[in-house]
Amino acid sequence: MEPLRVLELYSGIGGMHFALKESGIPAQVVAAVDINTTANQIYRHNFPGTPLWNKTIEGLTLDDFNKLSFDMILMSPPCQPFTRLGLQGDIADPRTKSFLYILDLLPRLCRLPRFILLENVKGFESSSARGRLVTTLMKCGYTLQEIMVSPTSVGIPNSRLRYFLMAKISTENVCTQISSKNCEAFRHPAESDSTEQPAVLSLPHPDACQSEKEMQGCHVLFKLETTMDAQRKMNQNRDLSVRQIQDFLEPQMEVHMEHYLLPPKTLLRYALILDIVRPTCRRSVCFTKGYGRYVEGTGSVLQCCMETELESVFRGLDQYSEEEKLQQLLKLKLRYFTPREVANLMGFPQNFSFPEQIHTKQRYRVLGNSLNVVVVAKLLQQLVS
Repeated sequence: MEPLRVLELYSGIGGMHFALKESGIPAQVVAAVDINTTANQIYRHNFPGTPLWNKTIEGLTLDDFNKLSFDMILMSPPCQPFTRLGLQGDIADPRTKSFLYILDLLPRLCRLPRFILLENVKGFESSSARGRLVTTLMKCGYTLQEIMVSPTSVGIPNSRLRYFLMAKISTENVCTQISSKNCEAFRHPAESDSTEQPAVLSLPHPDACQSEKEMQGCHVLFKLETTMDAQRKMNQNRDLSVRQIQDFLEPQMEVHMEHYLLPPKTLLRYALILDIVRPTCRRSVCFTKGYGRYVEGTGSVLQCCMETELESVFRGLDQYSEEEKLQQLLKLKLRYFTPREVANLMGFPQNFSFPEQIHTKQRYRVLGNSLNVVVVAKLLQQLVS
């Protein structure tokens, strides 16, 4: 096939571009667009030959889009209006302005792109923005498929449940099964039973959060973990279809571990809510842009001392003095994953790198805003096949 001309919107650090390369699809990114200066430095460092437009999407005219004559759009619109912990302003949030602008322009293009792939957070699937997207694409004649998928479905030990929409101008539906695991289709409650509505597919994912009802009456074992928490983690670690954490770690001699060890203040204040994993685990929680700065809900930390049992450290910890608590916790040698290791768990290839001037906190921040490259590559293969 002739190489596809691809437009990458909200290009970030190039996750979509790397996924395109990983997919093996003959393609050329004719333009990448983003206004984040740090992300653009990293993108340009990795893809120096790609035209990178440091401007707002609303600053592009219909003529600008038409001149690019692209076959595919890849995009990850801002997720803040839809996140579970945000205000969920949806289309009233000013950060959706550029996305709505794209939806307005799309039907007026001289030539519609053959393929569109969009990624966003869980929560987008029930938004008004998603409703407008689906309506616009169907009016333009696209066939749509939607999927919720986590990297565990492709063997990566990291929870990052994300929404994807794939669209193409074709009379045949796009197959969205990317693993041998069973898929369960479900209809959005706001949709009618019309057969013209796109299906939303949900892959089983063991990293789903428990409901409040499930949590009620659970006995807390240690480290504020309930019996259900412990069972869920055990089940994840028994899933042999998922690789072990150690496959994604940097060689020990290349990591200056002292730079990544959790400081004493953090250990004392947050020890009970840390998500701790060992190299032999087959699970880790989603890394967010706050990793390394904040502790709660931003990502897992790694236990480096294998001789010490986690439970032996945490049992009765509240009975110790502060100094004794610290000595107990230090036995585990807990550290943050390095930015390179986070990138590995997000599927970025070994040839991905950061410019030297980008400091560690910036690296965590841009990675937390990115996507899983392997998941997107699999979806692109199915979309184009």
